[in-house]
Amino acid sequence: MVTTPSSLNSVLIPGNLRRVHHIALNVKDMQASRHFYGTILGLHELTGDAVPATLVEMVAAGKVANFVTPDGTILDLFWTPDLKPPNPDPEQNFTRAYHLAFDIDPRLFERALAVLRENEIAIAHGPVTRPTGRGVYFYDPDGFMIEIRCDPH
Repeated sequence: MVTTPSSLNSVLIPGNLRRVHHIALNVKDMQASRHFYGTILGLHELTGDAVPATLVEMVAAGKVANFVTPDGTILDLFWTPDLKPPNPDPEQNFTRAYHLAFDIDPRLFERALAVLRENEIAIAHGPVTRPTGRGVYFYDPDGFMIEIRCDPH
């Protein structure tokens, strides 16, 4: 559904979404991607005690790698070995980005769900509760997946 200002029932107000929480990318070759982001681009990879406790097992299994951008945003790389090659014309597809995640105060998570439902935004997945927190996934008008998530209590 496309919303217009006259069709909005309720909205999140400026300030409810606190920051970009993380950017998640699907990668076919984890080692090549770790080299690219960590060595070539010089992003700091989270290792050892710096890995969030909720991701230790996935990082240890080689399924996820986490980097920190200069502004503090986390870049998560998700190993997807069956990932298909991108369109040779990068203007045609956005095949590597998985979703954009916004952080919200846990006390406002149910409010965000209500806003999505009241505005008839189709929920793609969730809400889900994981060791990493609660999240809900939905699409923007162009089909890019967005997540609103909060840390566990």
